[in-house]
Parts: sequence; structure tokens; C-alpha cells
Amino acid sequence: MLSKPNLPRWMRLWQLRAGRRARSEVVDIRRRVAMVGGALLLGFVALVFAAAGDKVQRLIFQISAVAWWLPLLITPSVFALIVWLTNRYVPDARGSGIPQIIAAGRYPDQAADGPLVSLKTAFAKLALTLTTLAAGGSVGREGPTVQVSAAIMVAMHRLLKVRISAGVFIAGGAAGVAAAFNTPLAGIAFAIEELASAYEQRVAVLTMGAVMIAGLVSLSVAGDYVYFGAMRETLPVADVLLIAPIAGIGGGLAGGLFARIVLAASDRSADWARKAAARPILFAAVCGLVVAGVSIATGGATWGTGYDVTKFLVEGNHGKLWFFPAKFVTALASTLSGAPGGIFAPSLAVGAGFGNLLTPAFPDSPTGAVVMMGMVAYFVGVVRAPLTAVIILIEATAARGVILSLFATALIADWTSAQVCPTRLYHGLSKRMMPTKQKSTAAPLEG
Repeated sequence: MLSKPNLPRWMRLWQLRAGRRARSEVVDIRRRVAMVGGALLLGFVALVFAAAGDKVQRLIFQISAVAWWLPLLITPSVFALIVWLTNRYVPDARGSGIPQIIAAGRYPDQAADGPLVSLKTAFAKLALTLTTLAAGGSVGREGPTVQVSAAIMVAMHRLLKVRISAGVFIAGGAAGVAAAFNTPLAGIAFAIEELASAYEQRVAVLTMGAVMIAGLVSLSVAGDYVYFGAMRETLPVADVLLIAPIAGIGGGLAGGLFARIVLAASDRSADWARKAAARPILFAAVCGLVVAGVSIATGGATWGTGYDVTKFLVEGNHGKLWFFPAKFVTALASTLSGAPGGIFAPSLAVGAGFGNLLTPAFPDSPTGAVVMMGMVAYFVGVVRAPLTAVIILIEATAARGVILSLFATALIADWTSAQVCPTRLYHGLSKRMMPTKQKSTAAPLEG
């Protein structure tokens, strides 16, 4: 019998290739297990987080019922405490969470071992966002869910010793959007528009698998529900041609203004932003005072995510015209404070208020459809992601009859917002979150 060293060359090559194939198959199995396990886990975490968020944001109403002036003391104090804790212990938990994942995806090898997607940062983000909501902050759950979901996906890949690529961050973040809104298609669109600069086939398969699994978890536990209630109305072509430019330009201007102010605060290009950055705790308290003052003045209409008011308006009801500017102010103050919390839900609420502002000018058009055009216009104005915005609204309202109207409005809003704020919000915010060694050489993150 031939000894191993004396095997023919062709046989040694065959054994080498067979060994490589076997190792590759093992790695591929571990990768699939990590993806499936991560998607299942993040789906359950997203549902628990959503349920907890809905409960804690009722606390501020209970406090107001005891004494109307109590939020004037509690909200600023809690905002200041949250920002102090965040800056001192978990600075990478600040703000939305989506810019962190964009930054991490640019340099996955460095970010995988860093704090942007660590479980410590992720679960601190959950706790701090819930606290912000309990204090009446006008923030959303979706951005934090994206960061937490990416962290869970990274942790599963590390546990199974699978290499962490940019696709892991993209898949985790996209699955987070799908689980947060119960909108799988929007998760995929969000991955393409916001998280992935290069959308390769392997990344696409990983992302779609994670999104579908997270969506199935949400569907099986929470049921087949539409996030903002059903809107079955349609708009005549003549109405679309008139409303879409008005809504698109107005929403794009307002959303672009929001994004420009937030980016100015982030890069400290304005004098007020530098002064605010020098005293972040005091500035957070002032922002909390603004949130409390406006919310008390509006009878509590602007507390929290704004989900209830948004659903009320989408379902065709008429609301107060002051809701749009009031919610705009509380959402902006909450974001500028630096407290952890997302921008998605408050932006959709502000957009619903903007759409409601348009309804008196078009009394013969379906109210819910006009409100949705305002929602997509303002939301696109803020985040500059028209495909994601339209798909989220279609899936979250079952309003398939207005899809072309929403796309027309979204494209106009995207162009208008770009004239006000050329830098896309999440990408601009992610620049300050780049790994230290890469900040000086990093390519621009626009587009």
C-alpha cells in the first residue's frame, strides 16, 4: 500500500480540493445557522421592544393627569440624565441607530469588534430609548431596532465563528426594519437604499433571508396587522397632478429643513451648535423643556412616537391643523437633545400632520389619501429614501390604490429636499461615527 507522502500528485490535489470543499461547506452551514438564528432572535426582541415602547410612553400621560405642570420638571430632568448616562457610558448609543450601522458597514472588520454593534451598546440603547419615551420624548423605535438587530446578528456570527462582512450588518439592520413595522418588503428596500453601497448577490440573499424570517416571527406572534390602519381610498389622476407637486415641494422643504438643522448640530458648523456641544447636559434639559412645554400646550398630542394620531389621520379623520408645526418642534428638539431614539415614527407623524394641513385645500379628495401624500413627502424630505418610504406606507396601510400617487410625491420631495440639504441625513450623521483610523481617509458617504 502506498504511504501518504508517496501518493500520486493528482490524488494529493484531489484530497486537497476535497478538504477545501468540506471546510467551505461547514462554513456555509454555520453562516446559514447564524443568519436564521439571528433573524429569529432579533424578531422576538423587536416585538418585545415594540410592546414595551407602547406601554412606557403612556407613563407621561399618567404623570400629566396627576398635575399638568409635572412634565415641565420631569421631562427636562430625564433628558439631561439620559444624555449624561449615554455620553459617559455608551456614547455609541446616541441618536437613531441607523447612522451607526451605515458607519459599521463601511469598515466591517473594525466595527465587528467595536462598540457600534456590541450587545452592551444595543441593550443600553433599548433601555435608554424606552426611558426617553417614558419621559415624553418624540422619538421612534425603528432606528434603535435597526442597531439592536445588527448587534444580535453580529453576536450570532461571532458565536458560530463566521466571518463578519458588511452583509451581516445590512441583513441585521434590514430585518430590524421589517420586524419593527411588520413590513418585509420595506426591509429589503431599506437595505438597498440606505445600508448597502454595493449590493452583491450574496448580500442580497442573506438580507432577504433575514428579513423574511424576522417578518414571519412578527407575523406569527403579532398577527397580520397593518401598522397605521387600513386606507382603501384612491385618488383621480387630476387630483394627483395637482396635489403631488404641492405636497412634494412642501414636504421636501420641511423635511430638508429638519435634516439640515440636525446635520448642522452634528458637524457643529453653526455657532449655536458649538455652544450646545460645549454644554450637552444643559442643552438636553432645554430640549426636554421645549418638548414638555409644547406637549402640555397641545393637550398631550405630541408626546411619544405619534403613532395614535398618525393612525387617526390615515384612517380619514380630520385633525387639528396645529399638529404639524407642534410635532415638528418636539421631534426636532428630541433629536437634537442627543437622547437615544429613532426618527422614523416621529417623521411619519409630522408628515401626517403636514398632509392633514393640506386637506382643507382639497375637500373633495379622500382625506386619508391626502394625508398619506403628506406623510411620504415629509418622510422622504428627512431621510431621502423614496423607495423605502413608499413601500413602508403601502405595507403599513394596505393602500395599494395610491402607490403611483405616493411615488410621484416622493420623487418630487426627494429632489426638493436635496436643494435644501444636499447631504442625506443618515449618511451625514454616520461620518462622525467612522472608526477613528478611517475618518481622515474615508470616502464621502453621500448618495
